[in-house]
Amino acid sequence: MNEIETISVGLDTVWVLLGAFLVFFMQAGFGMVEAGFIRAKNTCNILTKNFLDFCMASLGFFICGYAIMFGAGNGFMGMSGWCLSGAESGANIPLFAFWLFQAAFCGAAATIVAGGMAERMKFPAYLIYSFIVSALIYPIVGHWIWGGGWLSKLGFADFAGSTVVHAVGGFAALIGTIMLKPRIGKFNPDGTPNVIAGHNIPLASLGVFILWFGWFGFNPGSTLGVGDGSLISRVALNTNVAAAAGGICAMITVWLLFGKPDLSMAMNGALAGLVAITAPCAFVEPWAAILIGSIGGVIVVMGVVLLDKLHIDDPVGAVPVHGLNGIWGTLSVGFFGQKALGLTYDGLIYGGGIKLLFIQILGVGSVILFILITMGLVFKAIDMTIGLRVSRNEELKGLDIGEHGMESYSGFQIFTTA
Repeated sequence: MNEIETISVGLDTVWVLLGAFLVFFMQAGFGMVEAGFIRAKNTCNILTKNFLDFCMASLGFFICGYAIMFGAGNGFMGMSGWCLSGAESGANIPLFAFWLFQAAFCGAAATIVAGGMAERMKFPAYLIYSFIVSALIYPIVGHWIWGGGWLSKLGFADFAGSTVVHAVGGFAALIGTIMLKPRIGKFNPDGTPNVIAGHNIPLASLGVFILWFGWFGFNPGSTLGVGDGSLISRVALNTNVAAAAGGICAMITVWLLFGKPDLSMAMNGALAGLVAITAPCAFVEPWAAILIGSIGGVIVVMGVVLLDKLHIDDPVGAVPVHGLNGIWGTLSVGFFGQKALGLTYDGLIYGGGIKLLFIQILGVGSVILFILITMGLVFKAIDMTIGLRVSRNEELKGLDIGEHGMESYSGFQIFTTA
């Protein structure tokens, strides 16, 4: 390797590691958002789950996750590189740097589920889930799309993970929260929903800003190098304007529907825009990114309304933000993507017909079906052994005391009504 190549690899390595550090910091963002959107009596519990998520993801992805995702194998899964022994980097950077970047993504996918199943899931059950999804389930999907698996061979496009990360986490949360059933007091006997307000909106707001900041590692970092400045710039710009449009459109939508510009919904709208632009961020023009984020903001509001009608209790909006917008972001590639920007085919509005859109539909549909089946089996097995849900008494008192023997806000009276 000559001097220029050495410098190039060094710069790419620093860039990817910076992205990995930013994505890692998103764990704090997820923790703050989820803690702010739930009740004070369960704050320590949700933060412990977020903290242990990354611990579990790091070990699970080291032991076998990376091998399954990026190892040589077949169209379904990789079968080499266990504990990184004999493994190869998937980019023009050292193996360990590439591994850390991908491990941070794995942790993000796992931690999405904590919010959807918040305030009533047993802590040991969550730890078992977290390790299984990080070591096996997420890597299989990742292999299909990023590791040379069957979907990548079809031309399926997901630049930074609307499907790989967000749809996986969102639909794992969906099947989990359905199996857990709603929190005590969420729905009245006649089926109408009650608002169970989060205890700290400023904390949730901080979390959203951390996530927005971290997304500049999530999406631009997925270029895996600094060689193409125009690509990095386009991805960063698209990421930002989609988030802004999502926040505004969610706020307008909830304002029109319910008469008030709800901050929590606006914040989830910004996250929805970020999730939606994650797949197409490298393949679309900025005007399309604004449209994609705007639709994402509407989807998240309507998704919350739909879940209430279906009696599905998702305390932080994980399913509308990550699941539904993971679908929308993936499908948007088929509408607005351009061959000139790196795709195999042009999208529908650029004269490419429905071929790319069909591939995107097939891909995201296959992943959703796989996640619903596999995670349904995982949660069922956990429920039949150690159980998924805490007792009624523990849920009313709060999981902080029941599961961890401590309070998040020591010295304050925490009311324990439903």
